[in-house]
Amino acid sequence: MNLSELKPAEGSKHGDRFRRGRGHGSGNGKTAGKGHKGQKARSGATRPGFEGGQLPLYMRIPKRGFKCINSKTIVGINVDRLNVFNDGDEVTVDTLIETGIVRNPKDGVKILGNGELTKKLDVKANAFSNGAIEKIKALGGKAEVI
Repeated sequence: MNLSELKPAEGSKHGDRFRRGRGHGSGNGKTAGKGHKGQKARSGATRPGFEGGQLPLYMRIPKRGFKCINSKTIVGINVDRLNVFNDGDEVTVDTLIETGIVRNPKDGVKILGNGELTKKLDVKANAFSNGAIEKIKALGGKAEVI
């Protein structure tokens, strides 16, 4: 079990269908669960992270490093993973997803040169390493950048 698989027990969650402020006989009338006066009883509550004028936590903690907004996340695949295809097949990003070699191509797929390739393949990917191009062409295949 992973954190991503956790979910509440069946029937434990209800929608927010409860009608607040519909008279004292409803059990949630008058102040409608907001108590008496104060900032949280008013409409237009403060923005998330506001701490009443105190310097907020997200501004107090130290920041380190630099995050480039233009960087790309490239998925690397070694040539030995391509041996699952038949001789003479055309390998594209879509076929890599279908076979389960790549789950999420993100910003692109790069073919790397680790391992041995045993089949002649026409490979179309976003990028290739020099070693991968040599191994693909040595068997008579093609390495095409898309």
